[in-house]
Amino acid sequence: MNKIKTILVPYDFSPISKRALDYTFDFIGIDKDIKILLAHITHEDNTTSIEAAFQNVKENCKSTFRGAMEWVIRKGSLTEALLEIQKDETIDLIVMGTSGEDDNPGSVVNNTVDLALEIDDCPVLAIPNHEMEFSIKKIALVLGKEKIEDRSVLETLLRISRRFNAKVVVLTIQNEEGIYGYSESDESNENLLEYYLEDFYSHHAFIENLDIVEGVANYVAKNDIDMIAVLPRNHAEGDNRSEGLLTKELTMNSVVPVLAID
Repeated sequence: MNKIKTILVPYDFSPISKRALDYTFDFIGIDKDIKILLAHITHEDNTTSIEAAFQNVKENCKSTFRGAMEWVIRKGSLTEALLEIQKDETIDLIVMGTSGEDDNPGSVVNNTVDLALEIDDCPVLAIPNHEMEFSIKKIALVLGKEKIEDRSVLETLLRISRRFNAKVVVLTIQNEEGIYGYSESDESNENLLEYYLEDFYSHHAFIENLDIVEGVANYVAKNDIDMIAVLPRNHAEGDNRSEGLLTKELTMNSVVPVLAID
């Protein structure tokens, strides 16, 4: 992704999707070169009322967003429809609202995670459903023990860091016995991060906690982290038991946006 040109925002007119759209407005700022594509997935045949509702959204946003805004209406399952749109429209980033497990029995969270794990070459940014001041100054990249095989996954992180002049802290939670930071994979990752993230790379923090999600949450709270980034396939164990699980748990519990990069 050389530049973010089109951001896809799944939109069902709910407060959750509105929160994601508001975050997208802040993310874009005054950059008129970025287009927002609103995607509405429905089972209805008559879409006239939906078109009218989207026109109202566009009119109401004129004072907030001055760039291009379009919308697309598709029928089918949410994940499959969004995957089709991403391929058809060349989407650079998906910003999707989500709710905590207590707010909604997992359905919205699972949709977000399913999309993040199934989609190729497109990052998914999950936005928590609560009021928060927009800021992207500190990003925590949660990294496991596995070696980063594809350096291109860091490109999105670099673009966002450049855009907001944000520092990236790499965070590894030590949840089992062993020596952290000195393996061949650790050394390879460290060299790659220092080279690829340029001056935006801050440092690598190793925090002991048996519960990875709790360890991440504590670090985020204590260090004023504005965004969590995760590479879903970097947390797979030998039996692939954890592949996608950490992404789901972080998305479900995080109080800051979670960026899943594949």
